[in-house]
Amino acid sequence: MIGEAFLSVSSIFQKRSRHEVMYQLYITGIKSLGVITVVALFTGMILALQTGLELRRFGQEVNIGTAVTVVMLREMGPFMTGLIIAASVGSAIAAQMGTMTVSEEIAALEVMSINPVRFLVMPRLIALMVMMPILTVYTNILGALGGAIVGSTQLGVAFTAYFDNATLYATNKDLYVGLCKAVLFGVIITTVACHQGFSAKQGAVGVGQATRKTVIISFLTILTVGYMVTRLFYQ
Repeated sequence: MIGEAFLSVSSIFQKRSRHEVMYQLYITGIKSLGVITVVALFTGMILALQTGLELRRFGQEVNIGTAVTVVMLREMGPFMTGLIIAASVGSAIAAQMGTMTVSEEIAALEVMSINPVRFLVMPRLIALMVMMPILTVYTNILGALGGAIVGSTQLGVAFTAYFDNATLYATNKDLYVGLCKAVLFGVIITTVACHQGFSAKQGAVGVGQATRKTVIISFLTILTVGYMVTRLFYQ
């Protein structure tokens, strides 16, 4: 299914597909900014506080900028973004697809010679692949800012010292690996959500089961793939 969706990307230049992609970009990106802002900010604050308290024992709390930034870029940025999108957008996709399946709307599309994968899956795949890296960068920035706030207010680390250490040791590789994970997570969420939605049966009960399975499978796959990518690039 996902391979067919990739092969259908060229249809994005059609007016109907282009409008659907733009709508999915709005749903995935703009509608998710609120929860991502809160989660990203407090993730950075928690990382800074816990790391800073331990580093303080060795008189190295000034290095929390390095710890928070590197962890956000490599792991926590794409990971937290993936979990949020899987729980909000992924579950919504599964519910929508499941409802269309049990109500035979998918069958109706096929009768009208409209490919459901090209019409439904492809726009969501493009939207998630585009927005996941953007949202991950946004999460990284807010996480680093949250860490700086905690460092300044609770650990006595000046903003300048915090960001000097953050930029000194964080590398482009850390950023690229995180963005690579974000793209993969977008593909995973789309694949799982659409597959579960198309596989829904037994009316409303089946739609509920598809939604639950989407969140569970997406979470587990994101954890597994995140570890494998980190192991691949940081051996």
